[in-house]
Amino acid sequence: MNYLAHAYLSFKQPGLLIGSMIGDFVKGNQYLQYPETVQKGILLHRHIDTYTDAHPVILESKKVFRDSVGRYDGAFLDVTYDYFLANDPSILSEPEWRKLVSQTYATIELQLENLPKPFQYMYSYMENGDWLYNYRFAWQIQKSFNGLVQRAQYLDKNANPFLSFDKHFQYLEKSFASFFPDLEHFVQDWIQKNHITLQ
Repeated sequence: MNYLAHAYLSFKQPGLLIGSMIGDFVKGNQYLQYPETVQKGILLHRHIDTYTDAHPVILESKKVFRDSVGRYDGAFLDVTYDYFLANDPSILSEPEWRKLVSQTYATIELQLENLPKPFQYMYSYMENGDWLYNYRFAWQIQKSFNGLVQRAQYLDKNANPFLSFDKHFQYLEKSFASFFPDLEHFVQDWIQKNHITLQ
C-alpha cells in the first residue's frame, strides 16, 4: 500500500504512524534503533505489505498495469488505491481526510530530524506538494505515476501507466472496494494481537 493508506491504517497512533510512514526506508533489523511504538509501526508496515502482496484481489488487479510497467505493477496499484481511498466517503469525508492529513504532517514534523535521511528528502517533496491530500485528484495520480516511471531503474521512461488507470477505472474502483475492508480487518486484528492501544 501507499503512503495515504499507511497513514490511515495507523489509526492516529503517533508511533504507529511514524513507523508506518518510514517503513520502506528501514531495512532488516534497523527498526530496533527506534522507540518501541515506532518499531511496531515499521513491523505493521511490513505485515501490511506482505498481506497485500499475497491477496488474490491484488494479484489479479496488478495485471491492469503489467503491459505498461511489467514487474513494477504493484507500485502503481498502490498509488491507485490511495486515490480510491481518499475518495471513498464511507471511510472518511473530505473534511475528515483534510484533518487526518494535517495531523499526519504535524506528527511527522515533530520527529523528522530523527527519521532516515532518505525519508526526510522524500518528505520535503511530499509536504510541499501536499501529496497525501492531493491523492484524491487524478492529476496527482498521474504526477505520481510519472515520478515512479522516472525513478524505476529498469522501466522504459516512455511508459504511460496512467492510460491503464483511466481505461480500467471502474474495475480498479471495484477491486479497491473488495480488497480494502479485508486489509482494514487484518490491521485491526494485528493491532489487537500486539496489545497496541489506540486513541
